[in-house]
Amino acid sequence: MNLPRPLSLLRNATLPDGRTVDVEMIGDTVSTVLPAGSAPGSADELDLAGFMLLTATADPHAHLDKSRSWDAILPPMGDLLSAIGSWREYTATMTEDDVADRARAQALEMLRQGTTAIRSHVDILAGDDPLLCSRALVRVRRELAGLIDLELVVLAGPDVPDVHIEAALDLGLDLVGGAPHLATDPSIDLQRLLAIAQRRGSGVDLHTDESLDGPMTLHELALTVRDWTQNVSAGHCVRLGTLPADERALIIADVVVSGVGIIANPITNLYLQGWDHDSSAPRGLTAARDLIDAGARFAAGADNVRDPFNPLGRSDALETAMLLVAAGHLTIDEAYTAVSTGAREVMALPEAGAAPGLRAEFLAVRGTSLADAVATAPADRHVIHAGRLVSSTTVRSETAAPSRAAHPVSILEG
Repeated sequence: MNLPRPLSLLRNATLPDGRTVDVEMIGDTVSTVLPAGSAPGSADELDLAGFMLLTATADPHAHLDKSRSWDAILPPMGDLLSAIGSWREYTATMTEDDVADRARAQALEMLRQGTTAIRSHVDILAGDDPLLCSRALVRVRRELAGLIDLELVVLAGPDVPDVHIEAALDLGLDLVGGAPHLATDPSIDLQRLLAIAQRRGSGVDLHTDESLDGPMTLHELALTVRDWTQNVSAGHCVRLGTLPADERALIIADVVVSGVGIIANPITNLYLQGWDHDSSAPRGLTAARDLIDAGARFAAGADNVRDPFNPLGRSDALETAMLLVAAGHLTIDEAYTAVSTGAREVMALPEAGAAPGLRAEFLAVRGTSLADAVATAPADRHVIHAGRLVSSTTVRSETAAPSRAAHPVSILEG
């Protein structure tokens, strides 16, 4: 099979609502959705009998420059500050090719699993070459053009000077980001980053309040950007989930009015938070249920994968959805929305899915229902980006059958 392969028809696909349909596409757009078997044959069709057709997943919070570095670093397992320290020590040994190779491999693995859009934060480094990661990720974005929509965020710590942030934006990074809650004065750093974004007309995606206690910057962010036209989002927001109900509701109301997108990162925050609690360790998650019920723009990402901030991760948004159900108590539909249409909305991407006029971004996964797909994460998948088949995985499995003649079991009494 030669990929990418243009498609004009997806035949016999089962949608999450139970309908079996034929989906016709013109270029990168869905043109018609018909009952299965209604569409005329096409040389560019893909038969999806036995597959669920889902809106492709999108990851709104990744760190491609850090991914797959765990084995090289072998850091101590622990909290956020320990992870930051071990990463910074490792960056002194990196090359641009090393970063690009790991980032490319990670992005392609995410594509294989069904993710067709990624927003990656990119570190501005200390030392003589602060833009090393930026150059590597701009190169990878160019190489993967046509396969993945890759958006890049400047990740500027409190010690990164404005001139380096401006230089990264000049290089081609798309959004301003940082972690103001780690600054000595979080408000000053928050306002510094927002001022740069305003001056440049850039969107913003900040690491926000990534701890169970400590500074709160989300409310100030929401109030500051209330009249902005740029897209603004906040990742993590763990602290929000620890607040009393009345205080939490006040902040969420302002988040909704300001249109700030909230991005949960369950696997990394569950891993990093709560190590110092001897019992009843709290969940390192934002207030997902309250945010959804209030109508907030809500999404979820995998965040770190196999690096000092998280040694695990399967590069599969179905894993993120599963954790939102198990740890965040979302419904299965809500969880999948957070990693697909919700993620695309927070990233300001065109709406996608199986309806006329929407962008043809699909994950076809073998299964009988959405619950079946999230529960079992089948390996058999087809991934469609902009109306083209860009990845196809088929797995063959054989398991010995049990004996048909069951051995009788004797129960002796006495």
